[in-house]
Amino acid sequence: MSTSTALTPPWALPSGLVVLPSVYRPQADTFLLAEALANEEIGPRTDVLEIGTGTGVLALYAARRGASVTAVDVSWPAVATARVNAVVRRLPLRVLHGDFVARTEGRRFDLVVTNPPYVPAPKARSPSRGAERSWDAGPDGRLVIDRICAAASAMLRPDGVLLMVHSDMCGAETSVDRLTDEGLSAGITARASVPWGPVLRSRRAWLERQGLAGEAEQWEELVVIRARNT
Repeated sequence: MSTSTALTPPWALPSGLVVLPSVYRPQADTFLLAEALANEEIGPRTDVLEIGTGTGVLALYAARRGASVTAVDVSWPAVATARVNAVVRRLPLRVLHGDFVARTEGRRFDLVVTNPPYVPAPKARSPSRGAERSWDAGPDGRLVIDRICAAASAMLRPDGVLLMVHSDMCGAETSVDRLTDEGLSAGITARASVPWGPVLRSRRAWLERQGLAGEAEQWEELVVIRARNT
């Protein structure tokens, strides 16, 4: 297990990304997941899926290592952004718009990577548009996480691996347990403490009332969960 308190972009991530309005910019959770991705065996025979690709930065990193990469996002601006970044870098990247389960039905992958929406939000449903779509995930932050946990075994080939990053605020051990219940071998492989960003700060009173944050809490713990299809 690795622990970090000050994350900076790994050298392997491409610089100068195009980022259209409302598309999630790479930040601490992206960098932590990129570090985990760098430790995986990836090559020309590796089929990779990224769920919620955003700018496409992680998908592009896998493609640069020779993998065959499919990226999915429900946001049209994100799809356009990832496609532009792939073209600029002359990297083969298949970017699909829509729900990740529907768009990958019947396919299995060697590696699935995801930085899903995980910020607890007062509204029960995910936003249908706007930047909030990248992070809002219902009252417990698990709207998308639980769907990924339920679908992972069907998306992975034998010995295939899921890498997922999210906040411990929405239950890292819950994710591990649900993946284990689906027949995967799962555990937390990396952690990092980062200062609260503007979204969490704006919801402090609500988070405290929900019991999701302590009074005057200022640091968020991020985790990377690795699950293997045994």
